[in-house]
Amino acid sequence: MPFIDLASQYQALKPRIAERMQRVLDHGQYIMGPEVAELEGRLATFTGAAHCITVSSGTEALLISLMALGLQPGDEVITTPFTFAATAEVIVLLGAVPVFVDIEPDTCNLDVSQVEARITPRTRALMPVSLYGQVADMAPLNAIAERHGLPVIEDAAQSFGATYQGRRSGALSTLGCTSFFPSKPLGCYGDGGAIFTSDEALAQACREIRVHGQSARYTHTRVGVGGRMDTLQCAVVLAKLERFEWELQRRREIGARYGALLEGTRVRTLVVRPDRDCVWGQYTVFVDQRADVQARLQASGVPTAVHYPKPLHRQPAYAAFAGADEFPCSDAASHRVMSLPMSADLTEAQQDEVVDALRAALG
Repeated sequence: MPFIDLASQYQALKPRIAERMQRVLDHGQYIMGPEVAELEGRLATFTGAAHCITVSSGTEALLISLMALGLQPGDEVITTPFTFAATAEVIVLLGAVPVFVDIEPDTCNLDVSQVEARITPRTRALMPVSLYGQVADMAPLNAIAERHGLPVIEDAAQSFGATYQGRRSGALSTLGCTSFFPSKPLGCYGDGGAIFTSDEALAQACREIRVHGQSARYTHTRVGVGGRMDTLQCAVVLAKLERFEWELQRRREIGARYGALLEGTRVRTLVVRPDRDCVWGQYTVFVDQRADVQARLQASGVPTAVHYPKPLHRQPAYAAFAGADEFPCSDAASHRVMSLPMSADLTEAQQDEVVDALRAALG
């Protein structure tokens, strides 16, 4: 059983993917070809953001967003320690300081109630992560940001397509960043990502930064990076958009069915707040004695993963930024989270197999 079934997805979309990629091969515009602008237009419409800027990865989306905001060495960005390293990595790469805030124990998203106390005169941005496919609590976070005159960047690498209070992830704050890494809800066949914003000036800055800071050919208005998304990868995402709404619905249904099947077990499932949904970028649960459970599942042919086994304040590269601060909910989650197979093409029979094996592994 695959952990993420990209093969079945490809078989369902094979003719469309082949057609889209052949068009690129025929016109030969592999960098900034027409598919780039087409995808940006469609994704902006999908999210409700005024602008979409495709980039080479989700990490690059975060980096370019911070550069567009003018982040300087010594500035502080408030974020979560319970996330993939890229969230803090881009802050540190610019010489700034990640300021960690602990997570909610039941969603694993940033605990917004702790944010305001961490704001200092050096704070320049807030960066929540919409983990596992559920949007962080953006309304109160945006309200805090407005009171302090701060921008908000949503790290929406795992939540593209999710909704919060009737609006799409990525278009809920000053900037939204997502990833098209193959395992994400909307993935390409390599690396890719996108930035969303309704701020015209920030959109223009992001467009320039992704092409080495050029406002016109060989006119470098600002410092930039080589951050363009390949035309071929845009073509793949365009093909995948043809059934993306169906896939989102399937993810919601599979997530709900997992929850129902796991009732009455010693597995604790994530809470999905009533004002939002979850597209289950990962279907993650909490288990005790995780290593033993994983070993038994592996022996039964059921793959699992851990997102994430060590929070950033425990990582050698970022531990110094945490100082003496403690993040008990992040630590507790890191010892218990375990992700189960999840993709839109997961069958009920496969799901039953996963849950039966999990029940047996739990004894």
